Order: sequence, then C-alpha cells, then structure tokens
Amino acid sequence: MAVITFANTKGGAGKTTAALLLTTELLHRNYRVCVIDADPQRWFSKWYEGAALMPRLSIETYVSSTTIQKIVHERRSQWDFVIVDLPGMQSPLLASAVGLSDHVLIPIQGSSMDAQGGAQVLDLLRYLDRKAGIRIPHSVILSRVNPAITTRSMQAVKRLLAEQEIQVLDTPIAERAAFREMFDLNRPLRKLDGAQATGAEKAILNAEALANEVLTLVQPGTTLDRSLMRRRDLSQYETAA
Repeated sequence: MAVITFANTKGGAGKTTAALLLTTELLHRNYRVCVIDADPQRWFSKWYEGAALMPRLSIETYVSSTTIQKIVHERRSQWDFVIVDLPGMQSPLLASAVGLSDHVLIPIQGSSMDAQGGAQVLDLLRYLDRKAGIRIPHSVILSRVNPAITTRSMQAVKRLLAEQEIQVLDTPIAERAAFREMFDLNRPLRKLDGAQATGAEKAILNAEALANEVLTLVQPGTTLDRSLMRRRDLSQYETAA
C-alpha cells in the first residue's frame, strides 16, 4: 500500500480536483483506493455520495490527527493506495498525514498566495528532514494552468520553485471545464457524456499523464519501510505544524 497526500495550507489550490483525478484514474487501472477526506468541506465525500457505486473505492471522513494513523495502518492490507485530501489550513492533521505519507503532492496555482500555502508544507517537510532525519518524498503539481498561455504569475512561481530546487511534476493540471463537470455531475471523468463534457478528450489525456507520472514516483509494491513509519513520533510533527 502507498499513501499519497495532497497538501496546501491555502484553500482553493486544486487539492481535491487533483486527488479526484488521480483516484479515478487509479480505479480505471483496477487499483483499490481508499480516500481519506480530511477537508471539513467534504467535497470528495459529497462527490462520492452522488456517484454510482464503485466497488474498489472506499471513503473515510471526519478524521483527526489521532485517528488518521489508525485508519492508515488498518487499511494497508486492504488497498493499493490511500489518498489523503487535506484541508486548506495549517493544523496538526497536516503534520500527521505528512508523517504517514510515501509521497506528498503539493498543488500550486500561479498565484503568490498559493505559493505561500505550498511553502508552508515545504517548510514542514524540511523541518522533519532537519530535526528528525525523516525525508519524505514530495513534488509540486502546477494546477489550474491555462493551456493556451503562461501568465507572469505562473512564470514567477516556476522561477521560485526552480531556484529552491523543488521537484515539479512535468504534468500540470490544466484549467478545463470537464474537471468542474466531474463535481457538478458526480461522475468520473471517463463517465462524462461527450455532449456534457467540454474538452473531455484532452482532459482524459491530462489525467492519464498525471497518473502515469505519479506511478513512476510511488507504487504499492515500492513504498517506504513500514518499520520506519512505526518509529515516526507524530507528536513532534504536530509541534512542527
């Protein structure tokens, strides 16, 4: 089992969209996925409640920094992936989820506020590396990118990330109507009717490319040593958060 956490302390950065795209693409490839919806807005859970039954998908919600560790350890033999969708705020839950993760994905839009929210997550990861000697793999995903133009704000964000030698996925998440329609219609991207999904074909190619790249970074059979995970003292992460 692999644990992938989507984190940015600013709301509206595209965490839930990215988590839903990756989850539904993994389901399409016959992986078993458990999603921990830790966002108080419960956008992922609301999508799931209105969607058709998906037997290889489970949703856990109303979690805390204490219960998330129990859920992850209980689910590790049942699922190929656990996807954690965190709230857009800084809290002990952020530190706990990051500490349990095999890879942390940080969605950032082309804005200074999003970059600041992502920087708080990156600061936590550096703190864990520096103070506890625990290095958690992580990458930035550029989200809601205009596929036609690159704004000056996005250029500035890319420059900042490059200067800090932060890994950025080659696959950005484009701004597409089909991604919004997934939530409006409570359907996976591939189940949207052609007439309803504007630019659905390009959206599917975007989701495929995202999943392909994530799977080169983490797979169920090549996760972090769980004996190391058990030695992680989550209380120090909560202090860091």
